Amino acid sequence: MNRRLVLGLPLLAAGCSVLPDRPFIESQRFTLSPRREGPPGRRLRHALLLRSMRAAPGMEQRGLRRVRSEGRVEVAPYEEWLAPPGELAELALRQWLVASGRFTAVTAPGSRLATFLVLETELVALQVEPDGARAAVAALLLGQAEGLGDARVLGQTLVEGRSPVALEADAPQRAGAMQAALGQAFAQLESWIVSNVSV
Repeated sequence: MNRRLVLGLPLLAAGCSVLPDRPFIESQRFTLSPRREGPPGRRLRHALLLRSMRAAPGMEQRGLRRVRSEGRVEVAPYEEWLAPPGELAELALRQWLVASGRFTAVTAPGSRLATFLVLETELVALQVEPDGARAAVAALLLGQAEGLGDARVLGQTLVEGRSPVALEADAPQRAGAMQAALGQAFAQLESWIVSNVSV
């Protein structure tokens, strides 16, 4: 019996060494919901179908991104968005376009409402760089004729927004700057849609 006890002591000692030696770090989660400010713009008498926003490679990760001067990308393991940024950006863009008052309706895929305008978007960048936060959204605007006719391209663009923030700023500051940059990109996108539809 004593021999079994002696043989088991190394196993007990080894079991004690697997306890975590690092302190617990609580995750920080942030919203991504830039809001449109100011009065509604001139209505275009068209409904708009906003298709699901795609995410460029790397943009599907929830962690806040930093890009160092040498091009190295850092994704924070304990600092992240509430959901994948592409999904949050799509919801925010939909709310932005509704608040703009430019359209008779802003619909989602699956809606039965016939729309003349179709907007396809992709979240290209949402990160903090050495010169501040940057958000970039690629967009393709289509005009859908009545009936079964093919959609025609009204325009294609890449809009960018920037907001000052330091690379080493704390997570809430970096998240706030990225949200502000995305709001700038949305404002440019709204103006671009209006200019293409007016033509």
